[in-house]
Amino acid sequence: YDYERMQYNTVVSGAMKMLNALEDFRPDAAQGGSVLREGLSLLLRVLYPACPHITQVLWQELGFEKATGTLLDARMPAVDESALVQDEIELVLQVNGKTRGKIVVPAAADDEAIQAVALASPEFNKFSEGKAVKLVKIVKGRLVNVVVG
Repeated sequence: YDYERMQYNTVVSGAMKMLNALEDFRPDAAQGGSVLREGLSLLLRVLYPACPHITQVLWQELGFEKATGTLLDARMPAVDESALVQDEIELVLQVNGKTRGKIVVPAAADDEAIQAVALASPEFNKFSEGKAVKLVKIVKGRLVNVVVG
């Protein structure tokens, strides 16, 4: 989608996030590195349109060409929408407009439930200094700002 819109900065950003996740990944004995190989394969396929020469060399050097053919013929990864569904989401917690922590709420939580979790959080209790709540502003899926005074 980012390639279609010619927004290469977001392609690079997504690739960096994936690279960071791959660097942090520690496979256990059962996975045996196959997950890491699949991640590298995905990363190279996604980067191929932006930097074909280096990704082709890496594809060959990592042995993907012998196993699956050339990178030019490799299929672009398809999005599995069901894998993107989350049970819980993390929201930024602000007190008087300043970021003070994060809270985790069910993905389907309504505003009342989100507000209850925010007001019960240790971060809110610490930074509200016992002052009364004047306003709670919720930006769906992103943040909760509690104004006290």
